[in-house]
Amino acid sequence: MPDPKRNTRRKSQDINLDTLGLEMGNKPPQALDFEEAVLGALLIEPSCVDEAMEELTPSCFYDPKHKMIFEAMQKLVNEHVALDLLSVSQKLHELGNLETVGGAVRLAALSQKIGAAAHIEYYIKILKQKTIQRDLITASTEILRDSYDDSVNVDDLIDNAQSKVFAAIQNNVKKDVQEIGSIIKTAMDDVERMQEQSGLSGVPSGFPSIDKITNGWQASDLIILAARPSVGKTAFALNIARNAAVDSQMPVAFFSLEMPAIQLAKRLMTTESGLPADKIKGGVKLEPREWEQLEYRLKALSKAPLYVDDTPSLPIMEFRTKVKRLVKSKGVRLVIVDYLQLMQGPAELRGMREQEVAFISRTLKATAKELNIPIIALSQLSRDAVKRANSNGKPMLSDLRESGAIEQDADMVIFVHRPDYLGLSETENGKETTQIIIAKHRNGETGDIDMLFKSEQVRFVELDQTLVAQAGSMEFQSAMNMDFPTGGYAGDEFGNSGFE
Repeated sequence: MPDPKRNTRRKSQDINLDTLGLEMGNKPPQALDFEEAVLGALLIEPSCVDEAMEELTPSCFYDPKHKMIFEAMQKLVNEHVALDLLSVSQKLHELGNLETVGGAVRLAALSQKIGAAAHIEYYIKILKQKTIQRDLITASTEILRDSYDDSVNVDDLIDNAQSKVFAAIQNNVKKDVQEIGSIIKTAMDDVERMQEQSGLSGVPSGFPSIDKITNGWQASDLIILAARPSVGKTAFALNIARNAAVDSQMPVAFFSLEMPAIQLAKRLMTTESGLPADKIKGGVKLEPREWEQLEYRLKALSKAPLYVDDTPSLPIMEFRTKVKRLVKSKGVRLVIVDYLQLMQGPAELRGMREQEVAFISRTLKATAKELNIPIIALSQLSRDAVKRANSNGKPMLSDLRESGAIEQDADMVIFVHRPDYLGLSETENGKETTQIIIAKHRNGETGDIDMLFKSEQVRFVELDQTLVAQAGSMEFQSAMNMDFPTGGYAGDEFGNSGFE
């Protein structure tokens, strides 16, 4: 663990760009004439004020005197006072900075520097460019300094480096306001495109009952899949990933922070082959014909566009970087994270768990929106759901663990609920009955969907699929036995590995 006092001491040493520039033999990025032009425009042209205050911050001014003047102007605008030579002079006097900036004479000189107020947009653009350059230099210098410090953990170093570079860019990039007419045109084009295509508008889950409600996992949505430990949320997430990648050939990225990639692969092999989990794990030996069945059934899975990352305690900024690269290079359409509480937030939020989880949740949502892909993040539930005696122990949105921000940021919240796990099932077959509860759906309806969890096959199936499979079991079993004496595969509900 890094020494917190050492980190504090290091952070308190602000980087002096002038000194750094002398050491490097380069002048820090600056545009003093444009800074003067902007301040002059603000003093004499009221129409410039709103745009400048929206786009600029005090850090956009390199000259400390210019920064003081802009800060005084900001305070006046917040107090709803018009900007002019007298009001700015008075505010600087109140702040004790009037003589420091050069007095009223300096302000009068600035008002003469402006060439044309109509060019304010261009001046602002230049100042923002210089600010980004300076912020990147500062971030790079801090990264370089930390890299030489052996007391800094390498994982923290990588996390901090990504956070600093991302912050340097993000803090200075703002999205323009759009006119409603252009937004409606884009929406109409999207509606027209959806009318022409058949099937789902989003990434299919592989479960008709869920897709009927969601119309597929929608782009830019953050979907929270939550349950108590050992209920089957990882199995359900793997089913979703498998259905999208194998059946629909849509690239899927699966980030497993809890389980090694080889264990995930074995679960997928169990689901795909229909063989008992004990045989895949090696507890029971495979027969020769079962080896044939296994190899045959895994052909489609082996070629599926499914990408697995099993980095433990994955920092959220590293996750962003990896997802961006996967979307760009592999065309990934769906991202699954197992699970949210195991991710790491910024180093400065360590020890403040609720704020750290809130930051992770916001970043997941921002990533989904920025890359226009759905992200499914698994999450733990608190023990409150188990303690409740009413409502059959059904989980509630308030049961989401460690931060209310998860519920706020999510476009959809789905619970995996197994009454048998809580000892609340009363039916003979209740030991396999599972409810998929869509508790929150920002863009559609909610509802409860009954399913069966086939633990031997690590697979969820819908009830109507089970009935169809049972009805045709004898005929289908006969056909399967012609190829594999063991029977059963990922699509049936009978045979040695399935329904008993």
